[in-house]
Amino acid sequence: MKNILITSAAFIIGVSLFTSCSKLNENPQTSIPATNFYKTQADAVTAVTAVYSTLVTDINADFPIYGRNLNLLIDNTSDNQVYSPSNTNPDVRALGTATYISSNDRVHKIYSQFYWGIDKANIAIDNIANIPAAQFYDTTHKAVNLIREARFVRALYYFNLVRMFGAVPLVLHDAGTVATANTLVGRAPKDSVYAQIIADLDSATNLPKSYTGADVGRATAGAAHALLAKVYVTRHDWINAESELLKTLTAGTLTGSTGVYGYDLFPQFSHIFQTPYKNGIEHIFSAQFKYNGGSVNSTQNLSSGDFSTFTTSTYTGDIPADSTVVKLFAIADQRRNVTFFDSLKNGSTYAKWAYFNFAKYIDSTVSPITGQTLSGVNFPVIRYAEILLLQAEVLNELNGGPTADAYQAINLVRARAYSVYNGGGTFTNTTYNLTPGLNQADFRDSVFLERRKEFIQESQRWFDLVRRSGQDGLPPGQYYLNAVHGMLNNPKAAATLTDTLFPIPQTEIDLYAGQNPNFYQNPGW
Repeated sequence: MKNILITSAAFIIGVSLFTSCSKLNENPQTSIPATNFYKTQADAVTAVTAVYSTLVTDINADFPIYGRNLNLLIDNTSDNQVYSPSNTNPDVRALGTATYISSNDRVHKIYSQFYWGIDKANIAIDNIANIPAAQFYDTTHKAVNLIREARFVRALYYFNLVRMFGAVPLVLHDAGTVATANTLVGRAPKDSVYAQIIADLDSATNLPKSYTGADVGRATAGAAHALLAKVYVTRHDWINAESELLKTLTAGTLTGSTGVYGYDLFPQFSHIFQTPYKNGIEHIFSAQFKYNGGSVNSTQNLSSGDFSTFTTSTYTGDIPADSTVVKLFAIADQRRNVTFFDSLKNGSTYAKWAYFNFAKYIDSTVSPITGQTLSGVNFPVIRYAEILLLQAEVLNELNGGPTADAYQAINLVRARAYSVYNGGGTFTNTTYNLTPGLNQADFRDSVFLERRKEFIQESQRWFDLVRRSGQDGLPPGQYYLNAVHGMLNNPKAAATLTDTLFPIPQTEIDLYAGQNPNFYQNPGW
């Protein structure tokens, strides 16, 4: 699909999109003013496709949000992951040692990427509504649903922004259509940002429950309920979280579950990351990558490495933080060999490394394995295993300790990990069930440990460490500090409570200087 850049008259929020990691866009995009574009249903569909494209592309051919950039910030700053020894980028290395500053290029890049996506969503939302209803002949792509899809992606980006940066500018319209287009937007309170996220996702719960053909992979009603549940969990709003989780959980799985979407766990953990199983029963919403055939500037860099020479000096883009990460997994846990590798067969060549690399995003359909930047493995933004683990967490918090359903939810995930899951919410035996009779604190620890093992390299860990603020009897942020300071050789010794929020990029602070008193740096930065 040709990548079309639909431009507004003016988009001024301060973000500078035109810096990158020493890469050039060798495929200039066609530019069409928005005022000349929105005439037909096909135009509206193209506009929303452009919104989705921001998940997996970058305007400067840099790492896309879900092609590695978000992972650099959320996993490299945690106790799971660190840069590979061959990485010489000082900004990436600083994330791995908790020595990054407000001028860090990766911090600036992710901030600008989110607002690039939000801008595309706002343009679509504002303009699709003005296309005459008679132009919409395909009910799947009727105007109201296309707007809901754009609102879903906008909500996802604001959810990432508010968790990473706290109060952020809340921009809800194409800046070229409002009288204040030339005004720099101040930071909105976190509660206001969350209120908009919830409103956008509430709207998206009216999307179709599934799609067919080329539309598979678009946001669905189930994806909206799932992401909304995660928003409520992050807010510790356990009652609303449970309500959304029960709408997502397949009916009959747990008490009160009413989901009509047919979600389930893959019996094989590896299927989550194998291209023949894309958008399958466990995938609720994924960033869509296509091997050697995606959109302009679409690259999947999470297992990047030149395997063409296939020597043990080849690293993936990042590596486990230390040996204890791999040792979290029992040998019988199938997640271990899907998440890590220390040996590979490439065509007829076999190589063994003296250390572990990450394996989830290596496209195994390609033989021999060469450069993996064109990997066709999708990035699972949210999947059914997370819904089960969130339900276990919520029931534990609501009831002052784990209920039978909380145990059932976590045990389904554990059963799959140990190859005794039968599908349909049943498992062969109870050998690998979690220890019964745990108190609330110990069960909470168990849920977060299971999340850690389940979601390595899925941009979850820093979020999880930070959102435990106020729990466990610890001061806010202390759980994060205990985790990163507990690593072998203490590579993140520089981490402080300041690191539970990322700095507003210095470029934004400089741009706003003296112009808007409601734009300020986060404490400690």
